[in-house]
Amino acid sequence: MKYYIIAGEASGDLHGSNLMKALLKQDDKADIRFWGGDLMRAVGGELVMHYKERQFMGFAEVIFNLRKIAKHIKFCKSDIEKFQPDVIVFIDNSGFNLRIAKWAKSRKFKTHYYISPQVWASRASRIEKIKRDVDQMYCILPFEKKFYKTYNYDVHFVGHPLIDAIADRPQTNENEFRKIHQLSAKPIIALLPGSRKQEITKMLGIMLNVVDDFEDYQFVIAGAPSQDYEFYKDFIKQENVSFISNKTYDLLSISNAALVTSGTATLETALYKVPQVVCYKANAISYQIAKRIITLKFISLVNLIMDREVVTELIQGDLNKKRLKKELSDILNFDKREQLFLDYYDLEQKLGGKGASENTARLIFNAVRNSNN
Repeated sequence: MKYYIIAGEASGDLHGSNLMKALLKQDDKADIRFWGGDLMRAVGGELVMHYKERQFMGFAEVIFNLRKIAKHIKFCKSDIEKFQPDVIVFIDNSGFNLRIAKWAKSRKFKTHYYISPQVWASRASRIEKIKRDVDQMYCILPFEKKFYKTYNYDVHFVGHPLIDAIADRPQTNENEFRKIHQLSAKPIIALLPGSRKQEITKMLGIMLNVVDDFEDYQFVIAGAPSQDYEFYKDFIKQENVSFISNKTYDLLSISNAALVTSGTATLETALYKVPQVVCYKANAISYQIAKRIITLKFISLVNLIMDREVVTELIQGDLNKKRLKKELSDILNFDKREQLFLDYYDLEQKLGGKGASENTARLIFNAVRNSNN
């Protein structure tokens, strides 16, 4: 069968690559065409456009790039028409994907969505559009199935793909990793400032402000695969700061603590059992708009899944040197760390076991095959 997959950022590339591997196990004749990144390209199929070419963060940034986004949407529709897939699989990236889904449904293409748009966070009015335009929805957060049920929309909870991504990785050799990347013997505090230029620009400088207050530790910036070192180097002024690109999981596996920009990275950090402080600072315009439409109590996936504050969130004005220093000191304290480890264990139980990619691939393959018969 022919599969057209659309992923829009680094995390979508990771989950898309694992889904592609699982689809190829289900369907050894799968013909896959996709929007994604290097990980998906390594699996096979044909890459249409790399996610690096269409990364825009925040309401203001999207508005400033509307013409470019419209051009990408037009091209995507044309490419789908030429390929004529048996199914289109959307991965997260709702701003782009829901527009394509509406058009695709009107053209009678089968539409499946892996990793639900965060309609539970804002604009619940989109649910009716999702019900209209998406044939099958595959959710990765345990509370989403119940949420959709209240709107009479049956979805699949398939488990979280990060469980697989982390569990299947070989164990990092700490001594070798430190030697290769010229790290000292000091315990490590990882800095995860995000993957997009806009968020890194806002977050990294603030994170680095506390370096001189923790001389017994070394700080290591987790470079995103979507950005080059040249972009980061102007931020690095202290000697006690290292930079390692595209090795976030290896870094987390040997870190004592982390400062993490809100997003998927908060969950990745928790699954590696690393105490963390969650940080978030947006463009002032974007933040004011978001405050008016987002109704959540928390911004981190860890706290949202647990439905209580497990990790501290420093948002906008609260994200300053004084608060960050205090909260980082707290998570280096034994008692706080012990409680976090217990909470992280409970979190992992809520996410279910392994097999999210395989579950999703099986459901997609069977649904499309049955509808074609």
